[in-house]
Amino acid sequence: MGREIGRDEWAEIRRREGRVTSDDWRTTAPLLSYQAEISRTSATHSVTFVEKSRRTGATFGAAADAVLRSGAQRAAGGMDTLYMGTSADMAREFVDATGGWARRLELAITTQDEVLFDDGSEKGIKATRIDFASGFSAVALPSRPRVLRGRQGFVIIDEAAFVDDLKEVLKAAIALTMWGGSVLVISTHNGAANVFAETIANIRAGRLPYGLVRFDLDQALRAGLYERICLVSNGRQAWSPEGEADWRENLIRTYGDGADEELYCVPSQGGGVVLPRVLVEARAQADIPVLRLKMPDAFKLRPLPAREAEIREWCERELAPLLATLDPGLGHVLGNDFGRVSDLTVFWPLAVQKDLRRTTPFLVELVNMPFEQQAQILFFVADRLPRLYAMKLDAGGNGAYLAEVATQRYGEHLVEEVKISASWYLAEVAPFKAAFEDDAITVPADADVVRDLVTPVYKAGVPSIPTLRQAGEGGVKRHCDAFVAGVMAYAASRADVTEYAYTPADAAVPADGLFADLDGGGRSLW
Repeated sequence: MGREIGRDEWAEIRRREGRVTSDDWRTTAPLLSYQAEISRTSATHSVTFVEKSRRTGATFGAAADAVLRSGAQRAAGGMDTLYMGTSADMAREFVDATGGWARRLELAITTQDEVLFDDGSEKGIKATRIDFASGFSAVALPSRPRVLRGRQGFVIIDEAAFVDDLKEVLKAAIALTMWGGSVLVISTHNGAANVFAETIANIRAGRLPYGLVRFDLDQALRAGLYERICLVSNGRQAWSPEGEADWRENLIRTYGDGADEELYCVPSQGGGVVLPRVLVEARAQADIPVLRLKMPDAFKLRPLPAREAEIREWCERELAPLLATLDPGLGHVLGNDFGRVSDLTVFWPLAVQKDLRRTTPFLVELVNMPFEQQAQILFFVADRLPRLYAMKLDAGGNGAYLAEVATQRYGEHLVEEVKISASWYLAEVAPFKAAFEDDAITVPADADVVRDLVTPVYKAGVPSIPTLRQAGEGGVKRHCDAFVAGVMAYAASRADVTEYAYTPADAAVPADGLFADLDGGGRSLW
């Protein structure tokens, strides 16, 4: 079994086997067999590892397990659930699934809200929590070792192979098992050298007494994954062996070289591209413009007013018409990768649609642009992005200048000055990749931008940018600048913000006349 099975062969296999789940939602089992197996294995092992194919619903099954544990009384083995994911989106998804399961199982919830969680620091951290009538809670937390100190309960570590410092997080989590706690570790693989893959190898070798559950794409399909996808489509698609075979074949082709690791639980040997080209090109749209501006060396020696005037004219001519077309009702964010001499500066805005899809309105690429004019262009864009709620700017090296002046202008609540590191890539590239997998982002159909996006590779499980620079349009040397800016923009779009709005008073009414003539006879009532 595996990706070597072709479309027609898979259709024949599924035609012979037939459906494995009911086509009536009222009679179908709530969990697929592998989701139920996670719960069964976790009930008999203090630590359970799950290696899985992407987007197969493992977290949904874990949420059911969390409700059964946290909704039960202490005498029945009840305990708190401490969920750790790699992003705020994952935390919200888990809490929503937990709340849904509680309603299905008719277990009373007393509260569901964001709280300030005591992680041992002075300020604490924001967490999302559900409180059950049993007295226990399910809490979604950042994946940091210290948040588990002094805690007890059922720990779920989701997409563990992409967690920063997984070794320390596991050490803190497993300590909870000394007093009856339990640990569930779920993930797609992220390289053979990753702690997640190494731990699984030790479980298989019998060195660790942990439970192990594995299911790849084909196993999930034979358990009814695509049948369930059809079931929740509200009648838009009906299951058939041929339809499932087509869906499977398209998914394998989309992942390309990454299919073995992403879909069939085979950890890459320290390599492999982060974003397969076929996946990037599937999200590329030809109507997204890329505005490029390259300045000669002599430009930086011109007087400041002359430089400002030339850049202002370019902004009004090229940028203003595009910015004027943006939907004022949508939230917008901005990401940036900085370059001054050898690399490009890229500004990547994103619009967050009502269905949470991120769309790219345009890209700006600057070559050999003086610092002051980079700030001038950044301010021109940021000042005109509707409902701008987050910016993440490259603050490494010379980029610290641009990030700093942006913070001074817009404030720390809007701007994050990012020092890019391996741990930052581990945390932020995974959600960016998931956006491509889920058709939740659009990018320009531009050869240079696409090349930037498909060049980064995994090294020892960490997304990395090769040292080699590639020549782009006009001979400009590129170093995956658009990839970095894109990751920054997507990370900004996931920022946890609070929006405020107000309705201004009518400027035509004098402040001292607001209550005049209220009786209609030319006399004030006051």
